[in-house]
Amino acid sequence: MHTLNDKEEEILESMWIQIKENKKTPDTVLLRDDPELKSLIEKGFIDLGARDYLTPRGLDEARLCVRRHRLSERLLADLFAIKDPLMHEASCKFEHGLHQGLEDNICTLLGHPRACPHGKPIPEGACCRLETKTPTVFVNSLNELAVGDRGKISYLNTQDSEVLKKLIAMGILPGNEIMLLHKFPSFVFEMNRSHFAVDADLARHIHILLLKRK
Repeated sequence: MHTLNDKEEEILESMWIQIKENKKTPDTVLLRDDPELKSLIEKGFIDLGARDYLTPRGLDEARLCVRRHRLSERLLADLFAIKDPLMHEASCKFEHGLHQGLEDNICTLLGHPRACPHGKPIPEGACCRLETKTPTVFVNSLNELAVGDRGKISYLNTQDSEVLKKLIAMGILPGNEIMLLHKFPSFVFEMNRSHFAVDADLARHIHILLLKRK
């Protein structure tokens, strides 16, 4: 098993984003004489003769690098309220320590988030596919809370601009504290001394950092 240094992981992460998200072939011209690139080739993660340069092994590892980085951002934003530009810098350092299953523990802790604070998808892990839920989960969607639970809105997980506009228009913003009052026929919660009601579809987009269970 080869250990990768921080720069090697960052190269793999960048290449995965170019291949999988930007649908482009990575530009390695500037890295031709980079010792980390040569090291990745020697370790079997990169093959410059292959179509997208990443070997199957390299593709798997690169995917994990992206997963660790975006989970780090989610953790720092949700539990420590750290924002850009500090969040990006801190997550770059933090992600390199998430190895040997630690990223799955973080993922479970956060309730298996699907997107980073910037709205980019977080690649699934084994824990997500198994839908692992444990009592240590601190961040859940609103529809997973119990009546009487108190929490702070952590993030709004949606790529639908209309849904996002609707939530923002209601004042449902990260940082606001809420308490769930009812779950049927709609989800009713108290926020800023006012009561709000949303249906189940909207509730699943609102993710809450649990502060106190009933």
